[in-house]
Amino acid sequence: MTDFHEIYREYTREYEAMVSVEDLAGNVPALIHSVCPPQGKTVLDIGAGTGRLTMLLAPEAAQVIAVDRAPAMLEITAERAAKAGCANVETREADHRALPLPDASVDLAVAGWTFGHSTAWDADWKSEVGKSLDEAFRVLKPGAQLIIFETLGTGSENPAPPNDALAALYGWFEQDQGFTNHGSLRTDYTFASPEQGAELTRFFFGNDMADRILAERLTVLPECTGYWWKTKA
Repeated sequence: MTDFHEIYREYTREYEAMVSVEDLAGNVPALIHSVCPPQGKTVLDIGAGTGRLTMLLAPEAAQVIAVDRAPAMLEITAERAAKAGCANVETREADHRALPLPDASVDLAVAGWTFGHSTAWDADWKSEVGKSLDEAFRVLKPGAQLIIFETLGTGSENPAPPNDALAALYGWFEQDQGFTNHGSLRTDYTFASPEQGAELTRFFFGNDMADRILAERLTVLPECTGYWWKTKA
């Protein structure tokens, strides 16, 4: 089983290199714009990691606050923002369940590929993710949106939760937490060569996936991503 704690602590640059070739078609930013255009807004990126969503939003937003529990990941986000000249990006090391922000201070919140980890890390994931959702809606202004992105499978063109625990989480979003707006996107990985694909993905998806990329000579690895969004009353 992949040790995501170790990856987010020690393989940050490898992680950034891998996700930098995901969704080159731009389906994720298109979905965000369709829900809530970020122009001139204060945006919160929950579980920001190396800034995948932060750096998509920063060129248009008034401010992007990138929050994550892994300081090594946030270092990459800060480096990327500085290199791009995005002085409107602020990184803060913090737990999702205790956001360092005032009530009703955010125009848009995004949470990309972060809540799903709780199903493996926390025995009572409903309680822990529930706290995170409560915090997200606490800091949102009335009428603002929270958009969640989570995986619906790597290596298959048909979107489906990769395991029973994630299926339960996604059902809980929809049936218990009121996320009535949801669907799936293709966010495929695109490689310069099968060799590059295997090199970029082996540490994260394992030997079987990397070996498949080489055996099938893949330069595009299908990735399906689910999205859920909800407006604060």
